[in-house]
Amino acid sequence: MHKTKRGWLFPLLAGMALAGCSPKAPTAAPAPAPIAASQPVQAASPLLGQWNGPEGTSLRIDGGGGKYALTIRNLDGPRTFQGRGEGDTIHFDRDGKALTIRPGDGAASGMKWLADKKNCVVIESGEGYCRD
Repeated sequence: MHKTKRGWLFPLLAGMALAGCSPKAPTAAPAPAPIAASQPVQAASPLLGQWNGPEGTSLRIDGGGGKYALTIRNLDGPRTFQGRGEGDTIHFDRDGKALTIRPGDGAASGMKWLADKKNCVVIESGEGYCRD
């Protein structure tokens, strides 16, 4: 009778000891907290993405949350800048000059190649980019 008790007791104790040393099973990540109705949800800026100009020029806007990476490609090649959002505009500095990217149309760019375009952004007179 003594052997029988020991026969089941040892494996039970050994299993309990090993269970304490074994790696823990992964736990599920906590669910994200729901957004309260009072917290505004920021939509993606309509300015994000690729904007094309004449003769292979372009403007690429990436980022969000008020911080933007701008890549402006002109005939000399691409250059990158950091922009900061304010309303429906993006402000940045280029060669010591404060500039703004703002929505507009081709006529607002002052460029004859873009004059009939409707969905554009304008940096300054003579510099605009469009999507249509």
